[in-house]
Amino acid sequence: MGIPNPIAFTLLGREVRWYGILIACALLLGLLLATKRSRQNELTEDDVFDFFIALVPAIVIGARAYYVIFEWSYYSQHTNEILKIWNGGLAIHGGIIAGILTAYIFCRIKKINFWNLTNTLIPSLPLGQAIGRWGNYFNMEAHGKETTVPWAITVIDPIKGLIQVHPTFLYESIWDLLVFGFLLIFEKKWQHEKGELLFVYAILYSIGRFFIEGLRTDSLMFFNIRIAQMISVVLIIIGIFGIYWLRKKNSTNLTKK
Repeated sequence: MGIPNPIAFTLLGREVRWYGILIACALLLGLLLATKRSRQNELTEDDVFDFFIALVPAIVIGARAYYVIFEWSYYSQHTNEILKIWNGGLAIHGGIIAGILTAYIFCRIKKINFWNLTNTLIPSLPLGQAIGRWGNYFNMEAHGKETTVPWAITVIDPIKGLIQVHPTFLYESIWDLLVFGFLLIFEKKWQHEKGELLFVYAILYSIGRFFIEGLRTDSLMFFNIRIAQMISVVLIIIGIFGIYWLRKKNSTNLTKK
């Protein structure tokens, strides 16, 4: 692959970047899927639309804040770049945390069942991620180490010049599509309680992210630990205990009846 142009086109003198286009497409497709799933989870399409109005700014702010916080040594010296999200720098874990908090608050205000909402939305998440990850390709970021594999991509290294590296954005995009497909199968064949999809997603996405993160060269770090790997381990544990808790809770309720 050659070096891509991050700018898709110019409109009224302003550059429109592929990064923004792909994120917008991911959000739109996620919204359409969620509205189709709303009725099976005892919600209305209006519930989903209302939630997305709150969700979109929340996840963008959360994803950007997370990234800036862990790169504060740079942004403290370049404060004028903090809001320039079109240049990249959105951390998915920050977006997920912001999204879950927004969902909880939204459900409390609207008196909607939290697990019904998460079951409606969760399949949209890995599907959207699979699309959004291609924005990293056009920005030439979130790539991996040097490699000689046939599917390597070319990037510009400030010291070495043109080099071949692992397309980790592609690896994660493929993994996200597999997670998306598995969630739909799990829902039909193995789901016992509403809400399990949230925890299954946390487990599966985190497994893939843990290994893919090990190939990346731009990981956010906490001392010598890759933050994404650390968070992935935490999410896997939460996911396992979450499924156990939901099923035990239902079993206990059935026993009481």
